[in-house]
Amino acid sequence: MGSVAGAVLKTLLLLSTQNWNRVIAGNSYDCDEPLVSALSPASFSSSSELSSSHGPGFARLNRRDGAGGWSPLVSNKYQWLQIDLGERMEITAVATQGGYGSSNWVTSYLLMFSDSGRNWKQYRQEDSIWGFSGNANADSVVYYRLQPSIKARFLRFIPLEWNPRGRIGMRIEVFGCAYRSEVVDLDGKSSLVYRFDQNSLSPIKDVISLKFKTMQSDGILLHREGQNGDHITLDLRRGKLFLLINSGETKLPSAHTLINLTLGSLLDDQHWHSVLIQRLGRQVNFTVDEHRHRFHAQGEFSYLDLDYEISFGGIPAPGKSVSFPHKNFHGCLENLFYNGVDIIDLAKQQKPEIITMGNVSFSCSQSQSVPVTFLSPRSYLALPGFSGEDELSATFQFRTWNKAGLLLFSELQLVSGGLLLFLNDGKLKLNLYQPGKLPSDITAGVGLNDGQWHSISLSAKRNHLSVVVDGQVASVASSLGSEQTYSGGTYYFGGCPDNSFGSKCKNPLGGFQGCMRLISVSNKVVDLISVQQGSLGNFSDLQIDSCGITDRCLPNYCEHGGECSQSWNTFHCNCANTGYAGATCHNSIYEQSCESYKHRGNTSGFYYIDTDGSGPLEPFLLYCNMTETAWTVIQHNGSDLTRVRNTNPENPHAGFFEYVASTEQLQATINLADHCEQELTYYCKKSRLANKPDGRPLSWWVGRTNETQTYWGGSLPDPQKCTCGLEGNCIDSQYYCNCDADRNEWTNDTGFLSYKEHLPVRKIVVTDTGRPHSEAAYKLGPLLCRGDRSFWNSASFNTEASYLHFPTFHGELSADVSFFFKTTASSGVFLENLGITDFIRIELRSPAVVTFSFDVGNGPFEISVQSPTHFNDNQWHHVKVERNMKEATIQVDQLLPKTQPAPTDGHVLLQLNSQLFVEISAYFGSGSSVIYNFQENYSLSKNSSSHAASFHGDMKLSREMIKFSFRTARAPSLLLYVSSFYKEYLSVIIAKNGSLQIRYKLNRYQEPDVVNFDFKNMADGQLHHVEINREEGVLFVEIDDNARRQVHLSSGTELSAIKSLVLGRISEYSDIDQETALAGAQGFLGCLSAVQLSHVAPLKAALQPSHPAPVTISGHVTESSCVSQAGTDATSRERTHSFADHSGTRDDREPLANAIRSDSAVIGGLIAVVIFILLCIAAIAVRIYQQKRLYKRNEAKSTAVLPYPDSRWLQEASSSDVFPIAVVLQNKG
Repeated sequence: MGSVAGAVLKTLLLLSTQNWNRVIAGNSYDCDEPLVSALSPASFSSSSELSSSHGPGFARLNRRDGAGGWSPLVSNKYQWLQIDLGERMEITAVATQGGYGSSNWVTSYLLMFSDSGRNWKQYRQEDSIWGFSGNANADSVVYYRLQPSIKARFLRFIPLEWNPRGRIGMRIEVFGCAYRSEVVDLDGKSSLVYRFDQNSLSPIKDVISLKFKTMQSDGILLHREGQNGDHITLDLRRGKLFLLINSGETKLPSAHTLINLTLGSLLDDQHWHSVLIQRLGRQVNFTVDEHRHRFHAQGEFSYLDLDYEISFGGIPAPGKSVSFPHKNFHGCLENLFYNGVDIIDLAKQQKPEIITMGNVSFSCSQSQSVPVTFLSPRSYLALPGFSGEDELSATFQFRTWNKAGLLLFSELQLVSGGLLLFLNDGKLKLNLYQPGKLPSDITAGVGLNDGQWHSISLSAKRNHLSVVVDGQVASVASSLGSEQTYSGGTYYFGGCPDNSFGSKCKNPLGGFQGCMRLISVSNKVVDLISVQQGSLGNFSDLQIDSCGITDRCLPNYCEHGGECSQSWNTFHCNCANTGYAGATCHNSIYEQSCESYKHRGNTSGFYYIDTDGSGPLEPFLLYCNMTETAWTVIQHNGSDLTRVRNTNPENPHAGFFEYVASTEQLQATINLADHCEQELTYYCKKSRLANKPDGRPLSWWVGRTNETQTYWGGSLPDPQKCTCGLEGNCIDSQYYCNCDADRNEWTNDTGFLSYKEHLPVRKIVVTDTGRPHSEAAYKLGPLLCRGDRSFWNSASFNTEASYLHFPTFHGELSADVSFFFKTTASSGVFLENLGITDFIRIELRSPAVVTFSFDVGNGPFEISVQSPTHFNDNQWHHVKVERNMKEATIQVDQLLPKTQPAPTDGHVLLQLNSQLFVEISAYFGSGSSVIYNFQENYSLSKNSSSHAASFHGDMKLSREMIKFSFRTARAPSLLLYVSSFYKEYLSVIIAKNGSLQIRYKLNRYQEPDVVNFDFKNMADGQLHHVEINREEGVLFVEIDDNARRQVHLSSGTELSAIKSLVLGRISEYSDIDQETALAGAQGFLGCLSAVQLSHVAPLKAALQPSHPAPVTISGHVTESSCVSQAGTDATSRERTHSFADHSGTRDDREPLANAIRSDSAVIGGLIAVVIFILLCIAAIAVRIYQQKRLYKRNEAKSTAVLPYPDSRWLQEASSSDVFPIAVVLQNKG
């Protein structure tokens, strides 16, 4: 396809996408009207109510009538508040409050939705985020915008956590607008056929959009075919959607003519799912819910010879036949559009273009089945049997990912035994045990942990025992003896209660995690709603009227072809035969170059290399020739001498060369190498390379860039030149190549091609061997490369204020960082990148500890490697960290790696937006300040941004980590102050006597807790390091690595509704203690460095902003080093290098993990499925602060410090104290 045609098709596809977006968006624009405030009290319901004045009808936002909100009778995780909106609405946001003027509020909750008030579905913010953060007090409003929006009639709020000093209390509002749709219900025997005018459609374009919901796992959603076997089919199979596009006369499943795209999972859950299919020539875009697949076909897919009709719901027309098994769709379709035509509206109007097959209705029937979710191994459902019956029987359906778990236990009377029905290794086992007899087992089914619904029927009567799995009688046993069998009275589904309940239930393999539905006991259907209301049986840790199963292998986070399997809580990657290892098959098990193998001590031989490490390119096999230089040898299929005769420009000879590596692998190898070359020997006898009179080339070669080259071995990329022309020794001095002399004797032009951008040679063309006695021969050697630009580089940083900065690090799903470093410093930040809340940081925390810390939205995590010897020994050390969907790891040298598992249900995307660089230091003049505002206005309206509400508006801290370094000679001084809208605060000050004090006021009605460090004068002009970690009421403090203390706070456990962080002088003094006020009035004079409050870095936001930051600077605050010489201007000594500079001290004798010569690259398309970004960094390093080592040096030298700006700097660290490191970052997003 030409570039012009391609551009036209892309434009058409974009326009069709925009049209579809307008269709599915409905009324999404300005869709933020309050929906709850006008509802009648009858529209509210709940699990229970504390009193009539605490009923659900009082749960409107900002209302004070009744008791000021809804509160249930008891506060536990089985309570809920429900709203009936009267009809399906589009819901774009929710907001919550606590009970008015009370101590009752919810701190986290689930949001569920339903069309019918049955079969609820949980709303997820991300693929694995279930819960919403709630309130920190009774009256503030926390607002969440829902992306994507919800289309539903019923909403249910389920409290998960609440104020421990109060009860559950809620007031709520829902925002959105009316939702209009066209719906058709198909019964599994019916369908719609649309016949259209052949002039109205393009043979190369189709745009189809629809929504569907069903309880059936199989069914044809749409089908269109032609006379020659061409067809487009959308088929639901086992709860997944298959898009089949066949072109040509061959029948299925011919692989070379068939597009087979698969998306979605668990789509038979009786909830709405959206589908978009866009076909434009060879390009196919397939979207199911939020998952997308883009495919660009080869061959003749640009044209499909199809009939002028399309069927929805089945393949009903006589004479239509397909070669794969199929069944009609049973369920509902909504907003069905084919190339802009509203199919359902035409059917309702009985237009002649639509043929209705079978019985259809234009409303969607609702399922009455009530599923139940067994959430944990402790879950169980106990149901009463009917005592005295001579039969034990039960039927139910289940779905799960777990291989093992108890499904059912029932005790047998008279025979004093029991029946256990359980899963073991994905198979169903029925175990009968009786005292004094050997247990008897029946095994049935296989692979029953596939996430599909499976039906079970169990019957024990008299001396017969049978079990039926998915309609197949598995086995019948006559092993009960002659005794009459009676039910034991209680059926335990999914697990057993605690032994303290006196149950005889047995559970050998642990509890069941999954879903069940259609449960019957003794041939009577169980009313699970009665169970939920407490009037039937009992249960623990269940979610009734909802199936909470999720497919953790969709999308597949196993990289490089790793095979994904899963259990209820997590997924696993099988990396066998992929060439990669790790939790998600992210890390290559092979080196990136022969140079790396040589560095490890390997000798010459064949090796797999992986040129882009953890990137998308596969490893490939080549030969490494280990001489003094490690040569990479890449062979091709044309290494023999090739002789050429009888050619002319009209009948040329073309020799093609295929290499053992792909074009992308070759390019990566060449780019990584310092030097590449390829020997090309060209023998000639009356065969010219160029025609002298007009300069027309007669022979040429084509390289990697697919451009014709007319220079030959040993020459620079100058047209029609050879080695002899450069050296001036051609056999005929009037030519630049020996062959151009056109002599009737053998000569040659031989040499090495070494211009990397043109290598390797892919094609050689010869046209001048058609004259008498004319002949040519050529031989092409293998591609040879040496050196590794990622391995031999380093950069030195001579001051703590030196740093490099780079583009934002993109590693949303997985990322790895590796580098070598050597230093004599006791601590320092290697690299750091920040987002709004997310961050990554690697640092030398102390001489023997390297720490990797990060936050992807679940709160900060950190893992450290501690060495028995110090890392600051001026020797090279290797650091490698990785963070992926399953875990984070760090390894230093050959020490044991440390691992931090990722939370099972939590945020997964690492979202960064700042430059990648290290923390800086700042000098504060007299009266100056830096104020970082978390939230300007305490009150939140419904129009507040979701980010503000999520992270700041009602932000409460039950834990925080604070780190900074400082140098000052003034006392009192305020180092750091965190304020709250609730008159709570945290201050770190130097008191009048020079002691360092940490003051926490976590309750406005109590005096602050004070932690005092008075072991020395901290205003001594020396550099000091402070680290504070609080976990609720427990405080850990460390000063200068040698003073540590743990304190229990009495004023509270949470810092609520934080307002701002202040460094320097405080301008507002309301409701703070006298010592903090005195220090705040004085402010701070001196240097602050590496200030950090959890993920917030205020100095970086103030002095190196990469985007608008909520920071206010007053007075004289300048970026500078905390270790500069007295009397010098420190700012003039700072060094900053951009990513493109690649500056720094080069040491060719030292290793580096990777060098970077290019910016980040994004591989994507019109609809990007995966973004791979390769950042390779030449060198990044800085030392942020010196602690005990610098303190001892300066104390020994007795340097005087004056508290004035002109003489504020102390003697600089010696120039030998450098902190060079080298880094490579590779990531996959």
